[in-house]
Amino acid sequence: MFERFTKSARLAVVTAQEDARELRSATIEIEHVLLGLLSQGEHDLKALLADAGITHDSVMSALAKRGKGEPLGAEDAEALRSIGIDLDAVRETLAENFGEDALDRAAPREEKRGLFGWGRGGDFGHIPFTRDAKKVLELSLREALARKDKAIESGHLLLGILRAPNQTTFGLLGGSDRIHELRPKVLALLDRAA
Repeated sequence: MFERFTKSARLAVVTAQEDARELRSATIEIEHVLLGLLSQGEHDLKALLADAGITHDSVMSALAKRGKGEPLGAEDAEALRSIGIDLDAVRETLAENFGEDALDRAAPREEKRGLFGWGRGGDFGHIPFTRDAKKVLELSLREALARKDKAIESGHLLLGILRAPNQTTFGLLGGSDRIHELRPKVLALLDRAA
């Protein structure tokens, strides 16, 4: 299937792995494929997304902020509370038994980049696609076949994302209304390019 991808679509998929690595993700998710498109997609596609307020910088910033948030935030505390666990009490107990900075000391240390990539932490190798990200790639092929297009372009990848966004990508794209607005615009872009 990969041989049917145009150069920009292929670069978007490769860049998804690089963005996943930069965000310290163990897997390539749909949002990383979106980042790849925002970085390597055709100019018109990136402009269309920028008009909708979706840029590589804004998505990268949102994902980085999400990744650096408190490991267990307010939503997690509420979920734990619903099953009888008081997160604040757990934190207090940890501080009493292991010291005030116990949680800070438990955080993983940042690896330093070497000359040719990440340190010995193992972040340099292949990062696998999640099942959902693979599904988006498959859907992009289906979109191209349904349109009788000979190649899979960046627009087809975006159509795959729009058909099956995960929760994160759904939010990054602006919800169902924005997704329904984007689809015909992407189809029109593909029509113009054909």
